[in-house]
Amino acid sequence: MPASRFLACVPILLFLFAAPASASDPAPGNVSVLELFTSQGCSSCPPADALMGEFSKQPGLVALTYAVDYWDYLGWKDTLAKPAYSRRQRAYAVARADRNVYTPQVIINGITHAVGSRKSQIDSRIASTSKKLRPIHVPVQITETGDKLTVTLGKAPDALTDRQATLWLVLYQSSVEVKITRGENRGRKITYHNVVREMTPAGMWDGAMKTIDLSKSALSQSGYDGFALLLQQKTGGAILGAARGALPVLKMSNM
Repeated sequence: MPASRFLACVPILLFLFAAPASASDPAPGNVSVLELFTSQGCSSCPPADALMGEFSKQPGLVALTYAVDYWDYLGWKDTLAKPAYSRRQRAYAVARADRNVYTPQVIINGITHAVGSRKSQIDSRIASTSKKLRPIHVPVQITETGDKLTVTLGKAPDALTDRQATLWLVLYQSSVEVKITRGENRGRKITYHNVVREMTPAGMWDGAMKTIDLSKSALSQSGYDGFALLLQQKTGGAILGAARGALPVLKMSNM
């Protein structure tokens, strides 16, 4: 299902503070990132939403769901959608220079896309993009000390020429069940996995090893139970490294 226009992304600000770099690089680990763009108003999306539940359990994957708002006019306003997520999807299309935007669409490692319900296609593109990005992979490691979460970004490998990137902090709910009463999915109860609720830049990286400290209690006050960190080039560019973690939170409403 195609979208119509492109808008720039506006991030949401959260609490963070910087710390000095540690003496050694973080442990290596080539983590792949899947970003599903879906809608409660899209009749072809439920199989992709279910498939994300499988991907969310796989080690070595950061699987995230973004609810877009451009199908709201079909009769059901997506209860999880934000305009910023539609803008992120369109930014990827512009960066690829194909302007190919649809639901369900999975963006793989920031550089290619696949139909969100086609597991074999997604698996194949995880393998091909991981191989392509391996020479420029940057380790992202999270360590916990009391209330402090320390994020360590490795130094740039020799093969990486563009050494400017943004570290994105993503807060998500691991599982959200929604009963849809109107539109193309009327009468269905759908579970969404690793649903992105907030996304903000946590720092800039210039190729040198760097650490950034986050307050675990401050993040937990958001009410969401998971977080991810994406080290990404430019707007809609390649994801050089990623990590994810869990948060202890109070139960909150899904609607």
